Amino acid sequence: MAKLAPEDVVIRVMRESDVEPVTEIDYKVFGTRRPEYYDRKVGEILDEESDRLVTSLVAEVGDQVVGFIMGNVYLGEFGIPETMASVDTIGVDPDHQRQGIAGYLLEEFNTTVKKAGVDKVHTLVNWADTDLLGFFANVGFVAANTLNLKLDLE
Repeated sequence: MAKLAPEDVVIRVMRESDVEPVTEIDYKVFGTRRPEYYDRKVGEILDEESDRLVTSLVAEVGDQVVGFIMGNVYLGEFGIPETMASVDTIGVDPDHQRQGIAGYLLEEFNTTVKKAGVDKVHTLVNWADTDLLGFFANVGFVAANTLNLKLDLE
């Protein structure tokens, strides 16, 4: 499919009414329904008591939500003495993939966090997800000097 022109894609801050379309896109892409996750994430965005920077965005084409990106800004967490951001979830409806939407979302995300003093953006990608690895490599992500550790509690 051809790349959409930037003026054909509206990028805006996520709102409560986006929970359903975002959950559906996530289901189409990953095969699992996670409405509780998105209810919680959008609730955090809309929490007026929070001092968190809003970094969760949606992409619309013709008044239809076709993609989203969610992330956070960290101010020295994890013992890393720098302001950084992370992308924790990104998704584009399969009918709209390979049209530049994920790139537009990431570009706006980066613009937003850069205004907050961020100069590094991190994300985690499943090693076997070659499409997502390819996307992040194409937009300039490289392996970080951090190591993702886990402890199985079973």
